[in-house]
Amino acid sequence: EVQKLNQQLEEKNGEIQQMINQPPYEKEREILRLQKTLAEREKAQATSDVLCRSLTDETHQLQRKLASTAEMCQHLAKCLEEKQRKEKGNADDQTPTERSNQVFLQLLCNETSLQALICNLQEENRMLKQKVAHV
Repeated sequence: EVQKLNQQLEEKNGEIQQMINQPPYEKEREILRLQKTLAEREKAQATSDVLCRSLTDETHQLQRKLASTAEMCQHLAKCLEEKQRKEKGNADDQTPTERSNQVFLQLLCNETSLQALICNLQEENRMLKQKVAHV
């Protein structure tokens, strides 16, 4: 292990000596190349940081939308239950067909709004995946 480390140290020393013995223009060219590489890495890191922050913000926004959607669904379910209870109380006033038509229409409206919301969330998810792919 020590011999291996000594050998690596000698190789590095050889590389350093080779660089020292290079003409000044070679050293300058190497410095410029390293600076360019460093600048490119810093730019890529900055872009990545901005994208990560953006994706984090969008994630939080989607979580809030999902939470509000869940609350809305719970509220609609409660309203539907109350309406069904009231309808049971008014069962003498309505025919079974009228009651089933009302329930069907309410369920259809709820399902349509949920499907639209799901489509919106799927589209946003697709766009986020595209952003990540162009990172």
